[in-house]
Amino acid sequence: MPAAKKLTLSERQRKELEAWTKNPPKPYLRRKAWAILLVAAGKPIYVVAQDRRVRAHRTTVSQWIQRYEAQGLDGLRQAKGQGRKPRFSPSLPGGSTTGNGTPLAS
Repeated sequence: MPAAKKLTLSERQRKELEAWTKNPPKPYLRRKAWAILLVAAGKPIYVVAQDRRVRAHRTTVSQWIQRYEAQGLDGLRQAKGQGRKPRFSPSLPGGSTTGNGTPLAS
């Protein structure tokens, strides 16, 4: 069994993460906050990854931990340009376009 990752949180950091587990700025941040708190509590990453509050691959949890250690809470936020791109393009007044972005015939 691999050794548990050592992660030490200050009281302020712990309180911020606990607040994110209840009322996160964005919903995806709740899972990341739980992961950080569970690792800081001494649980191995593979156990944290399987936890019902986290449910992520262990390499993903490891990346969250590394980014948190390097950048703090800002490291847990999605970088600009990440995530699914919007399908709706408001190119015309009222957003009247087809799925490929061409205007609808009137």
